[in-house]
Amino acid sequence: MSIMITGGAGYVGSHLAHALNEAGERVVVLDNLSTGFRASIPGNVPLIAGSIGDMALVTWAIAEYGIRTIFHCAAATVVPDSLSDPVFYYRNNTFASLALIEAAIAGGVEHFVFSSTAAVYGNTKFNPVREDALTLPTSPYGSSKLVTELMIEDIAKVHPIKYAALRYFNVAGADPALRTGQSGRKPTNLIKVAVQAALGISERVQIFGNDYDTPDGTCIRDYIHVSDLVRAHMNILDYLRGGGENITLNCGYGHGYSVLDVIAAVKSVSRTNFPIVYRERRAGDPAAVVADVSNLNRLLCWKPMYDDLEAIVAHTLAWERALLDRKSPA
Repeated sequence: MSIMITGGAGYVGSHLAHALNEAGERVVVLDNLSTGFRASIPGNVPLIAGSIGDMALVTWAIAEYGIRTIFHCAAATVVPDSLSDPVFYYRNNTFASLALIEAAIAGGVEHFVFSSTAAVYGNTKFNPVREDALTLPTSPYGSSKLVTELMIEDIAKVHPIKYAALRYFNVAGADPALRTGQSGRKPTNLIKVAVQAALGISERVQIFGNDYDTPDGTCIRDYIHVSDLVRAHMNILDYLRGGGENITLNCGYGHGYSVLDVIAAVKSVSRTNFPIVYRERRAGDPAAVVADVSNLNRLLCWKPMYDDLEAIVAHTLAWERALLDRKSPA
């Protein structure tokens, strides 16, 4: 029996592929390589280049590899892009996910783990935010993920498939062994953006809004190291295999940092300075979103290893330097 990771050549998916492969699991990656890279996944892990919305391909892969668990990490994830092109986000994130789920049910997949997002909460009035809080997304990205959650919940009521929806908060960092990291051509993660400024890859960091109702006026987010997030995935696999019930869980650390906090940490770790430029607020950006992770800790016995902003920055910095070295002529 095998595990399929959709989007397994991407940021979170590739880290998960390495972890599962190390644990002795049989892993297959399905990725259309629009933002992922073959080099990011272990060499012995098969890559199926294609779309999750291609039901014939997914159906074949499930039968060919004996897939019994799917980690569904594939998605478009840029909030501003979703505001400018909502049709693409619903087609890519929601409708394609429905095709994937339909093929999974037909193929006898037993466990389905969905990469959701804190963006489902929108401008939450309560922090830390619990999983049972009101969900009012402020972007098509958040809405596309929430609708997918609802689809899985409804479908699992009448079909023999167990699921977990993991609501990611702000994922950052890189594999400490530098096997993989965030390699996308268009970085949107603040820590990666700031690290690139520290390395001279970009000229400055733009801060979108400094008049939010927060201590320093900039947005606050809960940053979780990608390796700790992957450990939560490993734990949820054990939970589902052990007969655990369908569940939705926040994945964060339970505390947040402001934009200015992050920039200060990057400057400190990199020992460099770089300019910042203030811009108008972006549509769809909540002032603060911090996870209540009591359920994650209680049900999965999950304990983070890298709950330290400077450690997250240091791993990001090491990864960006490794990318620069790879691009440099020998």
